Amino acid sequence: MKLSLSARVGEQFFNKRVAALTLSQLADIAVSSGYHAVCMRASQVGVHSSREQIDEAAALLKRRGLAVSMITGDFAIPENSDAGPDALRAITPFLDLAEAFDCKLIRVALRVEDDIEWARRASLEARERNIRLVHQCHNKSLFEQIEPMLRVVERIGCDNFGITYEPANLELCGESYGADTIARLAPHIFNVYLQNQRLDSAGPSVINTWCRGPIRFEQIPLWDPRGINFPAVMAQLAAVGYQGYVTVHQAGLNTPAIDGSESARYLRSIHGFEPAMGQSVQ
Repeated sequence: MKLSLSARVGEQFFNKRVAALTLSQLADIAVSSGYHAVCMRASQVGVHSSREQIDEAAALLKRRGLAVSMITGDFAIPENSDAGPDALRAITPFLDLAEAFDCKLIRVALRVEDDIEWARRASLEARERNIRLVHQCHNKSLFEQIEPMLRVVERIGCDNFGITYEPANLELCGESYGADTIARLAPHIFNVYLQNQRLDSAGPSVINTWCRGPIRFEQIPLWDPRGINFPAVMAQLAAVGYQGYVTVHQAGLNTPAIDGSESARYLRSIHGFEPAMGQSVQ
């Protein structure tokens, strides 16, 4: 497995459209902390960006020895708004963006029944360019719960459409995130996102789910043992043979440098990730 740092770490916490760090600063954190890749988001570069901006960003990351693990090409997808699935209906610019970064994975969103057929069409177009589409386990989407998400994947019926396994969202939706779930999802896991939380009926944060209504919780650092059982998660991912990226998505609790570096340090303490090679800060 390889470590990836989400550009979410470098965004303003309450506004996913605004970067709090430059891409160069984000890359500095990734390199100094031993990440292999950056997970690109539209706050840095997206389908709205000019070709010059895209090429400059790609060149910067290449100089730093960083790959791009996945692109989230617009703002509506991470905001999980009703416009999130629009990318499925016009996937070509997202494929172009992924190719510019030599990236093989694109995040998409499905919220209603009609999105399933569009996801199939987008997947077929992406397959022609050897690119995969992926949907995160996420609240207020067709991927809240295990059984429904597996049925959606089956209906799409394309081997280049898969799932980003994310245990915190599964827990918020009342689903198991442990060994049984990982085993069931394993054939479809294309990516892994990690963030941490402690469920608390009086917690300061609240998220709305379709399956359970509003759920309160406390956001905590990745290394806080009161939350997700990451040692068990990493052990089971290894057991099912997962060899892709594990992306640190935890943000807003400390400075970006601390969230990025300490999360990487913690994950390396519980799992033997591949070493990041050939990186230099310029």
